[in-house]
Amino acid sequence: MLSADHIRALKQIAGADNCFDDKPHRLAYAYDATRMSLEPDAVVFPRGENDVSAILRYCNDKGVPVVPRGAGTGFTGGSLSAKGGVVLAMEKHMNQILEIDFENMLARVQPAVINRDLQNAAEELGLFYPPDPASQDYCTIGGNVSENAGGMRAAKYGITKDYVLALRAVLPDGSVIRAGKKTIKDVAGYNIAGLIIASEGTLAVITEITLTLLPKPRFTETAMGLFQSVEDAMNATYKTFASGAVPVAMEFLDNLTIRAVESAYKKGLSVDTGAMLITDVDGNTKDDVEWQLSEIEKVFKENGATTFYRARSQSERDAIWFARRNASQSMKFYGPDKMNEDITVPRSALPELLRRIKKIGEKYDHNIPCFGHTGDGNVHVNVMTNKQDAVKYHNAEKAIREIFEAAIDLEGTLSGEHGIGLSKAPFMSMAFTTAELELFRTIKRAIDPKNILNPDKMGL
Repeated sequence: MLSADHIRALKQIAGADNCFDDKPHRLAYAYDATRMSLEPDAVVFPRGENDVSAILRYCNDKGVPVVPRGAGTGFTGGSLSAKGGVVLAMEKHMNQILEIDFENMLARVQPAVINRDLQNAAEELGLFYPPDPASQDYCTIGGNVSENAGGMRAAKYGITKDYVLALRAVLPDGSVIRAGKKTIKDVAGYNIAGLIIASEGTLAVITEITLTLLPKPRFTETAMGLFQSVEDAMNATYKTFASGAVPVAMEFLDNLTIRAVESAYKKGLSVDTGAMLITDVDGNTKDDVEWQLSEIEKVFKENGATTFYRARSQSERDAIWFARRNASQSMKFYGPDKMNEDITVPRSALPELLRRIKKIGEKYDHNIPCFGHTGDGNVHVNVMTNKQDAVKYHNAEKAIREIFEAAIDLEGTLSGEHGIGLSKAPFMSMAFTTAELELFRTIKRAIDPKNILNPDKMGL
């Protein structure tokens, strides 16, 4: 627990109504989407960059850990207090869209701006912010930057890092830095913004983000293909991109996921379908969109699609997307607990990855429903288990390790968008050499020598 002197000092910095060490506040900030529980010693709501700077200066001097936090929607424990200390909760005050610059097509936002709110504000001006995590209705831009979040539109438009032009951030000693510029080109000095992106709050606390925006496409269409096997669907995925069509999204559900969604929601899905692919295409002319849809239909059918269906209205689009958007919630069909991982491989390796995952499920007698963003090679793997059954849970843990090994063997990665945090930290040595891990630690020590910022995350 923090001493009374620490609490008084933090209240003097942020104000008494923005600093709490009572049990309800500590419990409220002890969780994220992992369902782990790690209580901080205090929760502080900074009113702005000056507060952040003063809090970090004080905590660095006293050796108090600090964990920056947005909405707490992460799946790896990145915003949890592994060593107690202070949760720096940004949502109360640092949640403003500071500027949308139409002429330069950029936005300046504070870290606690909700992703969907930024999308809506940009679209009101005919602009477009593409990154759309599944939690877009409540996740924050600061959290998106810290985890380098993706989303369903990543296949065409990329992920958060592709839109960050500049950051303002506070270092552990309280120093305020500006990383990057408003300009598209900037090769003066090291790419510090690039270093802070995806660092999960271990190097600096982000206080302002400058993002590039795009013109909003005029036309968007949706289609769905049904396949007899996952292998056919995965072949169709990577061959679509090789055809010249550039889908905005290419999402898939395997048979286990389709069965779970149909059980939960009774939408008339065929439970005998081996896999489903859902795609969006967009463009500024109807001819371009029509050509892309026709090319995708051709590739799908050449690779075993038994059905290709184009949405003819917004209600039909929503009906097609319903299964994908509700896939995660339906997994309880297979058991009370799941280990949800987001491995990523090159698109051409998707058929082999899914074959290996199926064999791992058979080996350990576990259902492993898979769905996700196959347009960018990102598969959400759900090892369904029961924590109350020690043997079953231990086998699930072994299955996860073998799934990670398969992804790495296929030149993939441990995480496409969820980050490493606490839950994936034990696997970092599988993905990186000793020299690479030591380089990460050297960077961490250079910027945060007292290790106060989000300690124990990412295996650092």
